[in-house]
This record gives sequence, C-alpha cells and structure tokens, in this order.
Amino acid sequence: MAHWTSAVGAAQLARLLTSQQERPAGPGTRRPPAYRALADGIRLLVLEGRVPVAARLPAERELALSLSVSRTTVAAAYEALRAEGFLESRRGAGSWTAVPAGNPLPARGLEPLPPEALGSMIDLGTAALPAPEPWLTRAVQGALEELPPYAHTHGDYPAGLPALRSMIAERYTVRGIPTMPEQIMVTTGAMGAMDAICHLFAGRGERIAVESPSYANILQLMREAGARLVPVAMAEGLAGWDMDRWRQVLREAAPRLAYVVADFHNPTGALADEEQRRGLVDAARSAGTVLVVDETMSELHLEEGQHMPRRVCSFDAAGSTVITVGSASKAFWAGMRIGWVRAAPDVIRSLVAARAYADLGTPVLEQLAVNWLLSTGGWEQAVDIRRDQARDNRDALVAAVRRELPGWEFSVPKGGLTLWVRTGGLSGSRLAEVGERVGVRVPSGPRFGVDGAFEGYVRLPFTVGGAVAEEAAVRLAAAARLVETGVNGGSETPRTFVA
Repeated sequence: MAHWTSAVGAAQLARLLTSQQERPAGPGTRRPPAYRALADGIRLLVLEGRVPVAARLPAERELALSLSVSRTTVAAAYEALRAEGFLESRRGAGSWTAVPAGNPLPARGLEPLPPEALGSMIDLGTAALPAPEPWLTRAVQGALEELPPYAHTHGDYPAGLPALRSMIAERYTVRGIPTMPEQIMVTTGAMGAMDAICHLFAGRGERIAVESPSYANILQLMREAGARLVPVAMAEGLAGWDMDRWRQVLREAAPRLAYVVADFHNPTGALADEEQRRGLVDAARSAGTVLVVDETMSELHLEEGQHMPRRVCSFDAAGSTVITVGSASKAFWAGMRIGWVRAAPDVIRSLVAARAYADLGTPVLEQLAVNWLLSTGGWEQAVDIRRDQARDNRDALVAAVRRELPGWEFSVPKGGLTLWVRTGGLSGSRLAEVGERVGVRVPSGPRFGVDGAFEGYVRLPFTVGGAVAEEAAVRLAAAARLVETGVNGGSETPRTFVA
C-alpha cells in the first residue's frame, strides 16, 4: 500500500531548491554544511506548501545527479528530515514528505489567520480590510426587507438574482460597455467565478498563460484543476505588461486561457494602460485564446483625480475574446462573497448549466445586500471609505518599511491593496518562516510565481495602518536580522499588540 499521494521529480525539486537564493554570507557568518542546507531547503518547501505533504521525493541518486552533489549529501539530508519529522520512509515504498506531530498542515494558498491568533500576530497574509461600516449593516437590513418574496420560492438561482444581474449589467452599460443581464452570472466570490471558468475552458493538461508574478490563490486553483501554467513576466516596476512577451507566448504556446489582472495587479500594483489592453485583446483574438480579466481591484484607485483606463472588455467589440470577473470582496468586504462573470450570452449559459454539478447558486441574502448597495448609492459611499482606509494604510506602511528596512526596494502603487517588495537578497521563504516566530505573518514571493520564482520577494498588503503598521515593520526588521545572520527560527517571542 502506497503511503504517498503525489510525486515530485528530481528535476522539479532541483528547480525549486535552486530558486532559494540568499544573500552571500558576510564576514564571520558560518555557512551550514551542504546536507543541512539541502534539508532546510526541502523543509521550507514543505512548510510553504510548494511541495505537498505526502509527496514522494526522488531517490537519493536521482536528486544527487540533478543537484550535482554527492549521494552522501542527499542521504544525510533525508536522514535529518526523518529525524525532524518532515520525511517518512519505508523499504520498497520510498520516502515521502510529512509534518511533525502537532504542526498545522501547510496551506497551498493564502488562507486568513484564525481570529484567535490576532492578539499576538500581525497578519499581513491576506489583502482584506474590515467592513466599511455603517454600510454593511445597512445593506443587510435592506436585504432583510427585500427577502420575503424570495422566501416563498425554492431559493436556487443558478445565474443569480435577476435584479442583481440587471444592476451589474447596467453598471457596465453606464461605463460605455453595452451589457445585457443575459451576459452576467453571479458567483460565490471571484474564486467561484474562476473555478467555473477553468472547469469550462481548461480541462486537465490545458495551457493557461498567467502573469508572473500573479495572484497566489488563483494559481493554486489552476494547478488543482490540472492546468499547465505558462508564466509571462511582468514589465519592471509598475510598467504593467511586457507586450512583446505576451505576443510571443500567445503565438507560440497557444494557451486555451490567459488570466490577467489589469487594474492594480495583485501582487505588484501595476496598472495596464489602454494601449496594453488593446494590444493584449488583439493578440489573444489572433491566437484563439480566451482572455480572463480579473477586475476585483478596479475601483480601488487611491489618488485624487486619477484617470482610469477603459475596461479591457471595451476593446472586445464582438464579445468573443474577453471574459470579465468582478467581485464585492476587495472593494467592499471579503466576507461578502459575491462575485460575477461578464461574458457572451452563450458562455454564460454554458457556465450556468455546468453549475448544477457544483454549488447550484449564490446565497440570496448576500445578493440582495449587494443589490441594495448598488441601487441606493451606498456602494459608492462604502467604496470611498475603503479607498480612504487603503490610502492611509499604504502611506503608513510605506513610511514604516522605508524607516526600518531601508535596503528593501519597492514601487508605490496608485491603487489596489498590495506592495511587492524586493528583500535585499534575503530569502522570502525564510522571512515568512521566521516572521511567524517573531509575530508577523507575511507571504513569500514564490507563492506568487511558478516553479519557485521570486524567492527574493515578499508581498505586503495595506491591511494595517498607524501604530500597527509601524510595529509590523519592526517585527519584519527583526525577522530580517535573524535570517541574515543565519539563525534558524530565532528565539524572539512575539509581543501582544493591541491596536
């Protein structure tokens, strides 16, 4: 009987391990033995979720050849991992990854921190803000008033409530993009929308072109669906898409889907201009690729008087190339799990038909709440509150990180919820691991890449401000010192912090 559920090839594991670039050792810094460095690298990959638990590792000889090290080094690393509880072995069955008893299983994406841990841990893991009150309460109260007629029905609306579909369609039409309700499907958040699209268009083994870096949870969703991800590097800084690379990938790889975030890209914060948007739509149409555009950040522009480019779907007059995904989760509140898809009517019909085998529909009360916000003007006022929160938090976090970590590099985005930070040569994976020990939770760069890219980065969201942002930067600086000096995990105890 097999004790492992998946396998990691020697070449793949070698790529993941060699991506863990660290700053060169300074004077007086002792490098660990080769076997210890290898064991630490594999342990980090397991803790990060980039090598799954119960994944069969390659044989010692195979990995030694791929890494150009001795078999003795690999054997010693495996033995160290077994002693620490991160590897199990059985004669004839090989060796597979594990976690020590009492340790939580690592997440493959970016899961929210449990509320009970918030007293001692500053959570920079998820890009989500508290609800913009009083608008959440008012929206729920308005929804309750509208609920009675729906309570007399079966409550299943696979395409979404007709009133909300009409309202979302009207908002696109007002922006100069004529849209019928038949072009809208309401989903359970943007993740629900992406899951439905991937299952309809990209079966197991299909290619999907993705920005590199890109949103970690969407990348993991695509991996779980069996897609073959084709990364396309972003332009430097906040310059948006590298159109030469996009045209080349779409022409040569001919992916079935391409997934992009044009408005305040997650994680970099880049905003694609109109020329890039038009060019990408034309390139996707020529390649026969369906372009999925994530607009969840589109309303979070943070500068006064900022001009926003036209929506990507406005450059797809025939409506056959672009599928748009929107959501209330970023602009309003993550707990309001309402998303939507805008596409051609035949695509919407196919998505709705396939939904019968998934979740049947989205909760009625939450749909009514979003419809109340959109129809009363409450949405605009709530989003104004959200922009003020994000702007203040961004400015506080930027100032704190520049003061405490002057060697870290980043460009300040004009919108969205995230900073993409180059960590001065330190390993993002090790910063994430040590950060949890000193009381700050931060996702490492490789979660946003394919096959171990971006080891020298972390993502910092604008979720905290004021004194909490300052304390977060202090704790990040403490983690950076421990990583730089080669201390494994550190001995500092996180302080309880009350906002």
